[in-house]
Amino acid sequence: MAEQLYTGTEAAQLATRWRRALTANAAAVTLSAICKWRERGHLQVAGLDEHDRPLYALDAIARAEKATRSRALRLVGIGAH
Repeated sequence: MAEQLYTGTEAAQLATRWRRALTANAAAVTLSAICKWRERGHLQVAGLDEHDRPLYALDAIARAEKATRSRALRLVGIGAH
């Protein structure tokens, strides 16, 4: 079975759900953040969609969210979990 891949928008929605679960709905992840994660090497592209936009694997999204969580939460005044 082929691995499920997610668009940048879908990746942001998933990461937002995870962050909000840890922060009582206080933190969100934007599409811009997903693009920055990719640019900074936190998130690897797993494929391209029919419009040549990047797609991401679930495990890669989870690793990138975890890798960036502490700094992101500090920037918005929330202690890391």
